[in-house]
Amino acid sequence: MKKYSVFLGLFLLLPAYSQAEITPQADSLNWLRKISAASHQLNYSGVFVYQNSGRIETSRITHMADESGEHEKLETLDGSLREVIRNNEQVYCYIPEKNTVVIERRRSIKPFPALFPRQMSDLTDNYAIRKGGTERVAGFDSQVLILEPKDGYRYTRTLWADASTGLLLKTNVRNEKNEIVHQFAFTQLVIGGKIDKQIFDAQRLPKAKTVDASVPEDKDVAGQGQYGWEFTRIPPGFRKIRELMRPMPGRKQPVLHIVFSDGLAAVSVFIEPQGKAPVEEGLVPEGSMNVYTRVASGHKITVLGEVPAVTVTQIANSVVFHGRGSHGGKD
Repeated sequence: MKKYSVFLGLFLLLPAYSQAEITPQADSLNWLRKISAASHQLNYSGVFVYQNSGRIETSRITHMADESGEHEKLETLDGSLREVIRNNEQVYCYIPEKNTVVIERRRSIKPFPALFPRQMSDLTDNYAIRKGGTERVAGFDSQVLILEPKDGYRYTRTLWADASTGLLLKTNVRNEKNEIVHQFAFTQLVIGGKIDKQIFDAQRLPKAKTVDASVPEDKDVAGQGQYGWEFTRIPPGFRKIRELMRPMPGRKQPVLHIVFSDGLAAVSVFIEPQGKAPVEEGLVPEGSMNVYTRVASGHKITVLGEVPAVTVTQIANSVVFHGRGSHGGKD
């Protein structure tokens, strides 16, 4: 009996000892893991506001997790009506004005509050993460975290997470001038509770024309890719996460779409034949985006993202064509 009493005493001491060993950086990283997990594992429903370049959009989100995975419904509450239902990777987007249901299969759909990757370890290479104070958001006590970039290739992010569950309640992105680039924030929220799974049944959407917009992804996404385009000088911390041909409105043929990400910030590259129309090359800010356009190997290259101008400029100027693929050009 004495042996078990000694063991129990040591066990009870372990949490206090372990907590003392946790550094501020590790504690902040644990908070980010908690934030990421909460958005995928909890049931929640609420209304959030998205602010971007003076534009405000309001949406309602309902999320449920069960033994079959994740289920989500997203509805716009102002402007043109959109209704999106997601069951794991299968996504249905109902567009009433076109009487169309667009079907997609996405590996990474990230509506608020699920904005953060499941793997957090790489973030510390690019961001200094620290805890702020506590504030009240949408009726919940929240923990504030700040992610400050370690270089000039990305922006600062501030997070407000529910102090109890870790669910992200609010977040904003600030540029090098400390101006808010965009912001998400819940205005009304319920965490937990029972949710009727029938609302995630895509068969309940109004009868409409169905369009399958799923596109195959390049299996060699980490390498040169099957289309022959290479990037010689990608900013530190960014890696290619997607490369595919996708149809684009107003284009007669698909456009090559390549996405780079550092785990938080994303940059899109679009490559298409130049055509006969003149191309205005150079940097153009468009709202919260920086957009850089140039011509190379007979193709128009457009790079855009909510990142500093130096990031899109460096990526655009590093594009070279090294082989003839299904969307190649001439050297």
